[in-house]
Amino acid sequence: MPQLLSAERRSLLVEMLAESGSIRLEPAAEALGVSAMTVRRDLDDLVRDGLARRVRGGAVAAIAPQDFTARIAARGGAKAEIARKAHDLLPHGGAAAMDASSTVGALIATLDDSHELLVVTNSYDNLRTAQGRPAVDAILLGGRLEPRTGSFVGAQACESAARFHYDRFFTSAAALDPSFGTSETTLEEAEVKRVLSTHADETVVLADSSKLERLAVARALEWGDVDILVTELDPADDRLAAFRGLVDIR
Repeated sequence: MPQLLSAERRSLLVEMLAESGSIRLEPAAEALGVSAMTVRRDLDDLVRDGLARRVRGGAVAAIAPQDFTARIAARGGAKAEIARKAHDLLPHGGAAAMDASSTVGALIATLDDSHELLVVTNSYDNLRTAQGRPAVDAILLGGRLEPRTGSFVGAQACESAARFHYDRFFTSAAALDPSFGTSETTLEEAEVKRVLSTHADETVVLADSSKLERLAVARALEWGDVDILVTELDPADDRLAAFRGLVDIR
């Protein structure tokens, strides 16, 4: 293949990070038609720009707050599969808490007229999706708008979240680690999720495989707080091995 320019390689590497969450040196070098040393230098540039973090044998995407539009555009196939698998977990009555994630937004879009639910969320985007479902009454938690993520956070959001009892809380996470639990890019985001989980009978984490065995800055939920983990993977997939015994995997 023709030799790619540095800017072209960088663009392709950023796309790889957005799609899979990680890059391995040798496969990336083969795909780009360059040496592993060249890819290593390109990854160092991405690290300096805050787009990646180096790990042994490659790099992973840096975990930073992203707005809803950017998140909904990433890994759409995985989110659709997670929503399909999690659909049967949706209550048909009562109340469900839904966080501000785009993955949960994909699940909300599957609600039909058999789900006569009160949906409580800290996301205006997810509120709008819920309002478009036929049998749903939707409530937006108050609070301070976090402009980097589009979610409502802070003391008022936590106080509002604690006023309800939820049959299930559906949440995603910036990262999942078998020892640390789920984690988020901001402490305030993590705090709202802890309150919602505390007031729910069950907590369901929806997360694609790019989030596995990673850490963000603020712990949200320990595995003892989580009842079910839904990913796009087959539950027998080796990538889930570290989480078996910690949580029911679907």
